[in-house]
Amino acid sequence: MSHSTIENLNLDSQDVLISPADLKNLMPISEAAKKTILNGRETVNNILSRKDNRLMMVIGPCSIHDVDAAMDYAKRLKVLADKVSDSIFIVMRVYFEKPRTTVGWKGLINDPHLNGSFEIEEGLKIGRKLLLDISELGLPTATEALDPISPQYLHDLISWSAIGARTTESQTHREMASGLSCAVGFKNGTDGSLTVAINALQSVSSSHHFLGINDEGQVSVIHTKGNPHGHVVLRGGGGKPNYDSVNIALCEQELRDGKVAENIMVDCSHENSNKNHELQPLVLENITNQIIDGNRSIIGLMIESNIGAGNQKINQDRSKMEYGISITDKCIDWETTERVLIDMDAKLKGVLATRTANT
Repeated sequence: MSHSTIENLNLDSQDVLISPADLKNLMPISEAAKKTILNGRETVNNILSRKDNRLMMVIGPCSIHDVDAAMDYAKRLKVLADKVSDSIFIVMRVYFEKPRTTVGWKGLINDPHLNGSFEIEEGLKIGRKLLLDISELGLPTATEALDPISPQYLHDLISWSAIGARTTESQTHREMASGLSCAVGFKNGTDGSLTVAINALQSVSSSHHFLGINDEGQVSVIHTKGNPHGHVVLRGGGGKPNYDSVNIALCEQELRDGKVAENIMVDCSHENSNKNHELQPLVLENITNQIIDGNRSIIGLMIESNIGAGNQKINQDRSKMEYGISITDKCIDWETTERVLIDMDAKLKGVLATRTANT
């Protein structure tokens, strides 16, 4: 009996991919980009440890599909980041991979041309070039670690990473995150429960041993030290928000019970805004008021923002698509982004300087 009759029965083809080392040699990190990445990681870690009293703000498009628009957004965001730097440390959201409930566009890495051609190697090259360009502006970047192999290609350029609600419970993603070189935020479950996120925080801080690939693309046994910079991200769930002061207090208690740091990031999107992008500023305003009223556990926020508001469908005729508008979740527009962050910075000046962690 031949092997062809018992294995690979549902495979159409297999293409050998460029190795992580070869991609990095093709697109090396400049000194300017390296400085941005290292400073970004250090600042995020200092915010988590309360050595830096500012808030971390992970903000940007729901997903990247147009690199020209992404760079346009990044240049605007860098100017804004400098304006609000007294109170807010901005990290640009640069998401290349999108989890899908069933099927759909999986992101720029998987399908960079938005047409089902799945030129993944080209997607990796496009993604790495964009991350380098944004980093060279002096703007640190954030992404969601979805595929367990792609971090070998791109995560040397990332200052903060998320594990999504659908994958927080996944052992594969917890193990992968334990070896990432940057801080990692774990979202609560899609049902709103905190248990899976707290279990993930306990897991990610521990060492792990699992199968993966090395920099040369060889299948390897990976041994991690554990990541000490994990924290929870509240995004609502089960049809309800969880950013109000009562839910924040409940989260603090569960973190204490789980013997993990009381560091909370609030995602202003998803069910915290009832999936209505226009409500994101109201979530941000509520969090600002909680901090003014004495909250000490909230260390950051996430906002889905783009040049234009809302979202649009993919059109095979790219010329008919609107510039700077999301093709996945709806985003607030640039004018709103600028207004709410400048307002938040003004309200928090002088407040954050005396803030300490919960004991």
